[in-house]
Amino acid sequence: MRNFAAVACAVISILAATPVSAQTYPERPIRMLMPLAAGSAVDVVARIVAEKMAERLGQGIVVENQPGAAGLIGMRAGAKAEPDGYTIIAVNDSVMTMLPNLRDDAGYDPLRDFVAITQLVRINWALVAHPSLGVSDLAGLLAKSRASPDAIAFASGGNGSPQHVAMELLMQSAGVRLRHVSYRGVTAALNDVISGHVPLMFAGLPMPNEFVRAGTLKLLGSAGVTRSAVFPDAPTLAEGGLAGFSFYTWGALLAPAGTPPAIVARLNAAAVAALADPAVRGRLEALGYSVVANSPAEFGAALAGDLARMRAFIQAAHIGPEP
Repeated sequence: MRNFAAVACAVISILAATPVSAQTYPERPIRMLMPLAAGSAVDVVARIVAEKMAERLGQGIVVENQPGAAGLIGMRAGAKAEPDGYTIIAVNDSVMTMLPNLRDDAGYDPLRDFVAITQLVRINWALVAHPSLGVSDLAGLLAKSRASPDAIAFASGGNGSPQHVAMELLMQSAGVRLRHVSYRGVTAALNDVISGHVPLMFAGLPMPNEFVRAGTLKLLGSAGVTRSAVFPDAPTLAEGGLAGFSFYTWGALLAPAGTPPAIVARLNAAAVAALADPAVRGRLEALGYSVVANSPAEFGAALAGDLARMRAFIQAAHIGPEP
């Protein structure tokens, strides 16, 4: 009887400790793992949101960039992190829906190895060109590319990157051929477009904003369904002649699979509250983002759908991994 009482007391103590642990979470700073470079579109969003989330959670959130191999290094680290709520991962849809469909050796499964917290924002995109290309709008670009197929080069952050996928969609829609110049990262690609080494690329806002305003880059059109709030005078690509064309990506938060649901719910509540803050929302919208802030279930369903759609597109377009 004494042994039974001791075991019973131990079980009761464990059961009692579990909800208390979730209720007192977090008790130390949280690491926000970023598989992409500092200054990338999702990095900008994550840092703004992390600051406000930390206020609500009562603990600091340290953003840790682990870029490399188009995001594979950071994603593999995130998949292996302890599922205790003290590591969360900030991602874009490239590392969740594009890379896993391109690489058999990705080293992580986007649905099995992670649990959804929330989609933070929709990242709006724009088609930009160096002034030396000599075109001022989409019609001019299409006319020039049809006159000289494969002569105009475009830059991207790598095979299967959002910049590459967006341009493949444009070429498919317009029936033109452009020449792909692949870089190891979007920052290097944008720098070479700014300097005129490569004349064209798709870029997620806000990366090209200051260069468009300065006249260093020419905005040929925004890729959204509606015009960009940042550049309202610039027509969409659909308005410019590609009926029905749109392209956008998203930024989101994940946790390693196995993270307790109560902790995921706490993180979701903190992120949604941060995105509802007028100052945070104002900053994000001024940069060109559209706030999403959905539930874990909504984000999980959206992720599964996007993963399947991207698999079909990559196979149809015969996009392969980096050689």
